[in-house]
Amino acid sequence: MQVAPSSFLQRFQVEGVTVGGCSAEECRTFFAAHGIEEEIQIRPSSGALQCRMSDAWMAVFAPDNNTLSFHAIATQISQEILWALLVSPVGFEFKSLEALASSVRVRKNIALAARKTALAFKTEAAERPEAYWHYEEEAGFILQPGQCLIDALVSATQPEATGKLYDFSCYRASEYVILLGLAQEASNHNSPLLTDLQKLNEIHAVRSGLFHDVYLHEYGTLEKPLPSHFFVPGDRLWFRNPDEASSDVTGYEGSWVIYMGSGLFSNFWKRDQPYSLLAKCVEIYHWRDGLQTDSEGEKWMDESVVEARMADTMRNPTKLKRVLERMMKMRDPKGVYADGGCLDSTREYPKQIFPGSNELRLPSY
Repeated sequence: MQVAPSSFLQRFQVEGVTVGGCSAEECRTFFAAHGIEEEIQIRPSSGALQCRMSDAWMAVFAPDNNTLSFHAIATQISQEILWALLVSPVGFEFKSLEALASSVRVRKNIALAARKTALAFKTEAAERPEAYWHYEEEAGFILQPGQCLIDALVSATQPEATGKLYDFSCYRASEYVILLGLAQEASNHNSPLLTDLQKLNEIHAVRSGLFHDVYLHEYGTLEKPLPSHFFVPGDRLWFRNPDEASSDVTGYEGSWVIYMGSGLFSNFWKRDQPYSLLAKCVEIYHWRDGLQTDSEGEKWMDESVVEARMADTMRNPTKLKRVLERMMKMRDPKGVYADGGCLDSTREYPKQIFPGSNELRLPSY
């Protein structure tokens, strides 16, 4: 698509993608195969090539690094992923075009798996399909001997596989979706890694902080937050509940989601109703209204109240403006409940696993 010259002055940082081991012609051919030909800038950079979209293109299609509308011009999710990488304020580095292609495939796998994922919402429950998983106190949920990791992850998260919704948290579900995306890529392009992932999950679950350390990179900081509307399909991110009282209810401290592309974020409880950024902010704001206390003093969330207040706010432009002015701000630091909103300053994305660029270092047990 041709973009007319613009006098727009770039006021935000754009680092885009750096790729090694290829010529500029090979690089242009790669992006052209994904529908990205015009307005891409490819320049030498420390023995590699830096690739990014032009300022003129961004002024029209990604002002302030906003990636939420790329689906309107993209013909496929891979194109949407690449455009988002090419307008990123934080650089993504790849040793080769093959490593970049692998990373795009992993993100696509994650985004598509997130669209299919559905859970039952019991914040204190934890269950998995018994044909594939069993629980051990120290190890957590581990694979039954001889079962396929990919099939096991699909069975736990995609109800079409078993005909049942399983109970576990959105945080744990996001781990399964990410691991599934990596395992699917490994099955086609790094079979030794898939074997290692299989063996590891038969011994011990990698969870929580360790999962983050082993499988993910985090980008953005509280000091240098990512732009509020910048997301790459396949990113995992957290929306914080800025209301201290309702954040004490288990499961309502915040919300872990996957950005699935098309301007939508995962809703593992109602997958047919994914969230827009606006809707997610409004829902979390109204958790304060759904807060209830039972006869024994235990706090709980009345979702029917939340839904009713959400609907009312979405119909009322004045209320909506007031809610978004609060929620569309960066969150306060951990433990602080002051004037911050629900947006996090960082995102998480999977480490590279293409042979020769494999960044994973799996723990041993």
